[in-house]
Amino acid sequence: MELQNLLLKLDTIFQSEGESVYAVGGAVRDYLLGRPLYDFDFATSATPEIMKKLFPEGNFAFAKYGNVSIELDGKHLEITTLREEEYGETRHPSKITFVKEVKLDAKRRDFTINAMYLTPAGRLIDFYGGHHDLNIELIRMIGDPFERLKEDPLRILRALRFKLTLGFKLEEQLEQAIIKLAPLVKSLNPQKVNSEIAKMREIDEEKANQILNKYGIH
Repeated sequence: MELQNLLLKLDTIFQSEGESVYAVGGAVRDYLLGRPLYDFDFATSATPEIMKKLFPEGNFAFAKYGNVSIELDGKHLEITTLREEEYGETRHPSKITFVKEVKLDAKRRDFTINAMYLTPAGRLIDFYGGHHDLNIELIRMIGDPFERLKEDPLRILRALRFKLTLGFKLEEQLEQAIIKLAPLVKSLNPQKVNSEIAKMREIDEEKANQILNKYGIH
């Protein structure tokens, strides 16, 4: 109910500007799994300029990426404008385009289980079979795993963290891509890598080390 209550309050705010808002990502995934919610992520058709009108006290440090942070009912919320991304030579998008269609936003997300949207009316929007993959406990990449991991090798560690956290298995193509592309992790910012590994070890250090060793990540 907590997620739905926040979503309904946000909907009232965004509707005042004729904009839509959805719960998305880990918030929806964990809500469907009945897990405790720690991340409250939302997506909106509103641009950062509109959000500045709605949330003048918000944190707009990453507004150029469409991301705004606010506090609501004692919770920290991340709200991001629906967007498309294009990648160049680095793991950060070389071009971001704000859009109005949820389907375009879903395409840029990493795994099917993180690409589900919940409307204020409680309807699940799921273009890539994320709900099915939740039910069969599978981590599946949206698009070609080899291409998506090369776009952003940090997704390798994210996949392994979800494997550990949720106890899910990796889809076969994704696992093969991780095995082949694991050396790319060394090209990442060490702080980012250490942060992901630390999150894994906080959950279960022994299992985390087993998984990291299995895929050649140290």
